[in-house]
Amino acid sequence: MAETELEDFLILRELEEQITQEQLQAVDERSTACRRELEDAGMTVRAVESEVLTDRDGNVTGTHCHYRAESEDAVREHASRAELPLSRIDRPGPPLGGDFK
Repeated sequence: MAETELEDFLILRELEEQITQEQLQAVDERSTACRRELEDAGMTVRAVESEVLTDRDGNVTGTHCHYRAESEDAVREHASRAELPLSRIDRPGPPLGGDFK
């Protein structure tokens, strides 16, 4: 599928229990492997950027991810196969003004 045909999705993943940065690395590897499996099956899900949410002690409490995918169903299939929580799926709206530079 051509890049121009993909849609942007913002995904919030809230973890029920905190994990360490090391555990997050294993989750990231599983997520990447599942995206490759989906690609091999003809379904496109690409990770653009992920922000890690942490508590005061540095434990991971969730992630906020930007994906480009062919559909919301593809994003859901990726989460299911990778056994990742899926708290919300949104689409980006127009940017706010301000001094974000």
